[in-house]
Amino acid sequence: MPRIAYVNGRYVPHRDASVHIEDRGYQFADGVYEVVALLNGKMIDKARHLDRLERSLEALSLDMPLSRRAMEFVLTQVVRRNRLTNGLIYLQVTRGVAPRNHAFPKDAKPSFVITARSIPPFDKQAVLAGVKVITAPDIRWKRCDIKTISLLPNAMLKQKAVEAGGFETWMIDEDGYITEGTASNAWIVTNTGELRTRKLGPNILSGITRAAVVDIAKRQGLKLDERSFTKENVLDAQEAFLTSATSFVKPVTHIDGQPIGNGKAGDLTTRLLEWYAEFIETGQMENG
Repeated sequence: MPRIAYVNGRYVPHRDASVHIEDRGYQFADGVYEVVALLNGKMIDKARHLDRLERSLEALSLDMPLSRRAMEFVLTQVVRRNRLTNGLIYLQVTRGVAPRNHAFPKDAKPSFVITARSIPPFDKQAVLAGVKVITAPDIRWKRCDIKTISLLPNAMLKQKAVEAGGFETWMIDEDGYITEGTASNAWIVTNTGELRTRKLGPNILSGITRAAVVDIAKRQGLKLDERSFTKENVLDAQEAFLTSATSFVKPVTHIDGQPIGNGKAGDLTTRLLEWYAEFIETGQMENG
């Protein structure tokens, strides 16, 4: 069955989906995006994703291209028309088409695109195998809290990880602290059993899965400290993991070739993954 995309009010075959060459997303990366996971026919944390989309658009002085209700309807239609049970739904909003000029055009109509693709069903054991990360200086701009489509630094650093045989790059700021991954938030479990991740701010993205794990930690009575940490703190930690809409809760076993803890998925990470899997199945924190 051919894939179906939504482009500015029309459902079209994916192979025919296109926008104008003077769309400001193409010219200036003047736009934002979201990625929503679909598991067992359910969109995971849809409300939080749409909330963040609104925040990102507001930061760029852009309006939502559709009402919230209309957008949810279109998302459902894209899933239905692609006959997806497990997949990723990609939403992108740009400022639209205008003659190339750095200043914002006054009357451009935003471009709104949704695509979707299938992914394998959630496999907890595969996730628990863990991944390796490397570190590199954070070369991004200073508003990483906006989920902008300007992802060239992220792509460059992700490629660096791939070339080193790793899964992700954890970026380090000018003060020596890890900010986040190129497409994920970074976490450690300290030797005292404390769960630690960087505090929200303009230098990291407010990850939706991060928020879910924070909620889980609080509900389970875990010690949680939203505070920056260094690579040395990672090497001293019992465990490490990353979170994202596509990776869920993924153990990190090595950093720059050195093992973290015993080099395997840790006990607390495993429990967090189990709790997150329960959340996926029950949706009990959909509005939490």
